[in-house]
Amino acid sequence: MSKPPQHDVDESALEVSTPKTWAAGIPGVLVSLDRAVGQMGVGRTVKTLRLLNQREGFDCPGCAWPEPQGHRKMAEFCENGAKAVAEEATKRRIGRAFFAEHSIGSLRTKTDYWLGQQGRLTEPVVLRPGATHYEPIGWDAAFTLIAEELKALPSPDEAIFYTSGRTSNEAAFLYQLLVRSFGTNNLPDCSNMCHESSGSALNETIGIGKGSVSIKDFELADLLVVVGQNPGTNHPRMLSALEDAKKNGARIIAVNPLPEAGLMRFKNPQNVSGVVGRGTALSDEFVQIKVGGDQALFQAVGHLLLQWDKVDKDFVGTKTHGFETYAESLRELDWDRVLTATGLTREQITKVAGMFVDSKRTIVCWAMGLTQHKHSVPTIREIANVMFLRGMIGKPGAGLCPVRGHSNVQGDRTMGIYEKMPERFLEALETEFGISVPRKHGFDTVDAINAMRHGRGKVFIAMGGNFVSATPDTPVTEKALEQCSLTVHVSTKLNRSHVVHGRTALILPALGRTESDVQHSGEQFVTVEDSMSVVHRSRGRLTPASDQLLSEVSIVCRLARKVLGDAHPVAWEEFEKDYDVIREHIARVVPGCTDYNARVRQPDGFVLPHPPRDSQEFATATGKANFTANELTVIDVPEGRLLMQTLRSHDQYNTTIYGLDDRYRGVKDGRRVVFVNPDDVKALGFTDGQMVDIVSEWKDDPTGVFERRAEAFRIVAYPTARGCAATYFPEANPLVPLDSKADISGTPTSKSVIVRLEAAG
Repeated sequence: MSKPPQHDVDESALEVSTPKTWAAGIPGVLVSLDRAVGQMGVGRTVKTLRLLNQREGFDCPGCAWPEPQGHRKMAEFCENGAKAVAEEATKRRIGRAFFAEHSIGSLRTKTDYWLGQQGRLTEPVVLRPGATHYEPIGWDAAFTLIAEELKALPSPDEAIFYTSGRTSNEAAFLYQLLVRSFGTNNLPDCSNMCHESSGSALNETIGIGKGSVSIKDFELADLLVVVGQNPGTNHPRMLSALEDAKKNGARIIAVNPLPEAGLMRFKNPQNVSGVVGRGTALSDEFVQIKVGGDQALFQAVGHLLLQWDKVDKDFVGTKTHGFETYAESLRELDWDRVLTATGLTREQITKVAGMFVDSKRTIVCWAMGLTQHKHSVPTIREIANVMFLRGMIGKPGAGLCPVRGHSNVQGDRTMGIYEKMPERFLEALETEFGISVPRKHGFDTVDAINAMRHGRGKVFIAMGGNFVSATPDTPVTEKALEQCSLTVHVSTKLNRSHVVHGRTALILPALGRTESDVQHSGEQFVTVEDSMSVVHRSRGRLTPASDQLLSEVSIVCRLARKVLGDAHPVAWEEFEKDYDVIREHIARVVPGCTDYNARVRQPDGFVLPHPPRDSQEFATATGKANFTANELTVIDVPEGRLLMQTLRSHDQYNTTIYGLDDRYRGVKDGRRVVFVNPDDVKALGFTDGQMVDIVSEWKDDPTGVFERRAEAFRIVAYPTARGCAATYFPEANPLVPLDSKADISGTPTSKSVIVRLEAAG
C-alpha cells in the first residue's frame, strides 16, 4: 500500500449514544452494481444477477443465509452477494501468458487484493521443484502426478485433504469418500476455524450441531438477540428478516463490542421507505460488551431468571437434564467479575434479562464473535441454558440460531467432511459401497498445520478456499506448507495459498457456481444446504470461463480413478456422468436424505430433520436437553494492553478482498488499520491516525510470553468497547498463535488476542 488508509466518517455517526445515525442499504446496492458492471459488463450483470438465489438459478457463493420459502423477490441478493458473483463471473482471465510473465517470487510480493483481481484461472498449471514460474500441465498428467505422490507416502495419514465451504454436497460427498477409501480421516475444513465451537456446544446440549430455527420463525419472534455478529457486512440478507420481524412487533437486542451499521438502522433498497425514507431502526437495546464477555452476560441473565422464578417449569421438568446442578452453580453470582468481564452496568444486564422475561418467543443468533475464544464452548452452553430456562426450543418463533458464514459449510459437514464422523455414518459408507474405511480420527485444521510443520503431513490438497489467509499464525502456516512435497489447490481464482507452496505445486481450475456444468448425461445441477438445514438446487447458467475447466465432481472422480485404480468398487466414472447417481447414494448413506433426488427437485428443496426443533426430542447422552454448569472465564488483560479481535471489512467476504474501503466504518483506500476506543488511544499515549506496530503476547506455558509482530497499522479512534481493539484479517492473522485455541472445539482464538501497540519505525 503506497499510503496509509484514510478514515473519514462524520464524528456524529460514531456516537454510540445515537445509533440511529447509522444506516445500511441503498449505498451498498449502488456500489455492488457498479462493481458488477466493472467486472462483468452490463449484459452479463443483468443475466447473472437475475438468476442469483432464484429457484431455477444458482445459489450465492457467499453466505449461507436461507432464501425465503414461497415468494422470492426479483432481486434476491445483497450487496456482498452481488460482489461475490461479480468476482466469479468476471470477464478477466489468467492464462499461460500471465504465469510466463509473473514469477512465483514476484507473485509473493503482491497483496491479496491484487491477486484476486487478476481474473479467472483458465487451465491447470504446475510449479515444479526449483522452478521460478508456474507452467501449463494437462489434466491427466496432473492427476497422475498427484496419484504418484499419494501412493508413495509411507502412510495415508501423511496426506491432508482440506475443504472450503463453497463445495457442493455432491462434490463433498465424493471427496470424503475418496479420502476415506484412500485410508485416512484427515479432512480439516473451514468449520474448524469458525462454527466448530457452536457444533461442539450444541451437540452436547441439544444433540445436534445445527441451529433450531427456520426463516419463518423470524416473522413470529417477540425478541431477537444478535450476539457477536455483524449482519450488515457478513449476512446482509439477514437484515431483511430483522426488518420484517421488527414490523411484526419484535424487539431486537444487539450485543457487540462495536456499533455495527446494519444492526442500528436498515434502509431496505427493495421498498419505497428504504429508498426515500430513513429506513428502519432495528436495535431496541445496544449492549456494548467487552470482547469475550458474553459468557458472563448470559450467566448473569440466567442468574436473574432463576432469582425471579421466571422459568418454564413444564419444559425444564419434562425435557431437560441437569437443572439442579446448573441452578446451584448460579445461586450466588460474583457481580464484580461479571461487570469486569462485560464492561456493562448491572442495570443494563437487568434490563436485558427483563426483555427475556417479557418475550414468549425468543431467538438468539450468534456468529464468530462468540466462537473464536478459549471459552467459546462454555459461552454457547450458557446461551442454551438461558433458552432452556425459558422453554425456547421446539416452538414457533423461538430457538438457537448459529449463523454460518460460508454458503455450503453446513452441507459439507452433513455430507461427511469431518475428521471424526460418527460410527453410524462410517458403517453406512461401508455397507453402501463395499469398502473399508478408517476409524482413527484425523487432523482438524490446527492439527494439520502442526503435522505439516513437523513433517507428519507431506501432501496437502485443498478443495477450494484460501488456506494460508484463512488460518492463524500466518508465518507458521506458510512454513508448514513449504515443508510439503506436494501442494494442490482446486480454485477458480488466484489467491495467497497458490504462492506459498510445497516442493511441487498444482493449481487446478474449477467451474464456479455461476457456470453451466454439462456432463455425459446432459446439463447437471448440484445441491447445497443453508444455515437453517434447507437443502436446495443450484444450477449455473453462464458459459464457463474456459473449456479447460472441470467441475469439482469431475476433478474428484478422475483423481479417485488414478489413486484407487479401476478395480475399486466405487463407480467413479458413473458419478461423473450423472450427478443423480451420486444423490441416489447420498439418499442411502446420509441421515435425513431419503428420496433425495425427488425432494431436492421440489421448488424450495426440503428441510433436513432436526429433532429438537421438530418434536422436542434430544439425541444426547441423557436423551434430554442438557443444562451445564460452567466456570466463568474473565480474560485477564495486563495494564497497557488491549484485547484484540480480528474481523472483516465491509469490502470483503471471508478471505476474498473486493476492495480497499470499509464504507460502514469510514475507512478508505487501505486495510492496515486498528480500531481503538478514543479514550484508550489517549491513555496509551497515542494519537488518532498514528502509525503503530501491533505486538501480540501469548503465554502458552509457565516458561514465558511469546510475541508476534505485525507492522505499520494506522490507529483509528473508534467507539469500540474500552480496553478492546479490532483489526482486519487476514492482515492481522500473524498475531494469532496457532496453539491458542478453544477448549473442546479447537477453534483458533482470533477474537481473544492480547496485544500492545508500539510506535512504528
